[in-house]
Amino acid sequence: MTDHTTRPLAQDELRAANTLFRGTLHVAPSTDEEWTRTVASYQPGRTLGVLDAELIGTARSFDSALTVPGGARVPLGSVTGVGVRADRTRRGVLTELMRAQLGDFADRGLVAANLYASEGLIYGRFGYGVATLARKCVVDRRRATVRAGAPVGGEVELLDLETAKARLPEIYDAFGGDRPGGMSRSEYWWPGLFRQLQRSESPVVTVLHHGASGIDGYVVYHSARPNPVDPAVLRVEEFHTATPEAYAQLWRFLLGVDLIDSIEVSALPTDDPVELLFTDPRAVKVTDTWDETWLRLVDVPGALAARERGDTELVIEVTDPVLPVNSGRYLVSRDAVTRTEASPQLSMGVDVLAMIYLGTWRPSALASVGRVEVADAEVARRADLLFSTRSAAWCGTFF
Repeated sequence: MTDHTTRPLAQDELRAANTLFRGTLHVAPSTDEEWTRTVASYQPGRTLGVLDAELIGTARSFDSALTVPGGARVPLGSVTGVGVRADRTRRGVLTELMRAQLGDFADRGLVAANLYASEGLIYGRFGYGVATLARKCVVDRRRATVRAGAPVGGEVELLDLETAKARLPEIYDAFGGDRPGGMSRSEYWWPGLFRQLQRSESPVVTVLHHGASGIDGYVVYHSARPNPVDPAVLRVEEFHTATPEAYAQLWRFLLGVDLIDSIEVSALPTDDPVELLFTDPRAVKVTDTWDETWLRLVDVPGALAARERGDTELVIEVTDPVLPVNSGRYLVSRDAVTRTEASPQLSMGVDVLAMIYLGTWRPSALASVGRVEVADAEVARRADLLFSTRSAAWCGTFF
């Protein structure tokens, strides 16, 4: 038992939560001007606080929707702003926050939650698992030439930042987040992107691609040159396309920007074919591959039923200490997901199921390192088939 109180924070308590969170990142409190812009990112009623006379921990979330294999979207809680005051860490405060938040998600009928983890050791014990990966690429502009056979077509349009603010949310809604792991973007997400872009010392440019059926791709970028003798870098902050023509044409545009030495894209899907677009694939250097979003299945049977499943069936046993209602055995087939008392063919924690769910990790690979218990090699092969996907999972939305 503790004397802590965990509850949703009132509107006039949100700035204290923001200050606490920034302090955990070793960042100074927001100025009055910064807070006026930042508060627009706080969805009412979705910021939790742990209080012991004063605020000692906080976590917030906002509503979204997750794209799952097969194209369905399920209700999602996107978690951010998690922090515990430095003098109260390692005393169970974070556990209180996570349990309260997940309980609220379950009560409200959310199927999943996701987050970006500041550290790799924290969130697994609350049922989160690495579910999407991203890679950072640098393209040598002077060496990169689009192959002659690459798709062509469409026109580009340039927007300044103020115009982009008004147009991008609707454009993203039309085709953004369509991959497994992708997410919708609510009115509480966009202010954060625009605050980040407004800090750029160079102009922020948005490039739209107009295809045969309308806008089918866009890129947001700005340039950086630390001093006049250093190479100039074009930094791509957003790159979303719905057609091969938009993808190739936007790359042609980026390569045509003058006075640029390299193009840096911080988050691409792991199966993005950028190297194959150019005559010299070595014009592209992958400088990092990193765990992007961590996923938590709040409603296990609902999540399993929502995604596309391969043409086989297995009995899966899931253990969930935080949300025990999820624990149990499920007969999972292409056509249905039902609870069963049959003997399990593979067993795992809910965090590992989250890693498998979007197709980023194969069950057989996780079994080989002791994360999944399988009856035999044939079961592992069938599990790979059951959870297979046609494209790499990727979120592409930082929060």
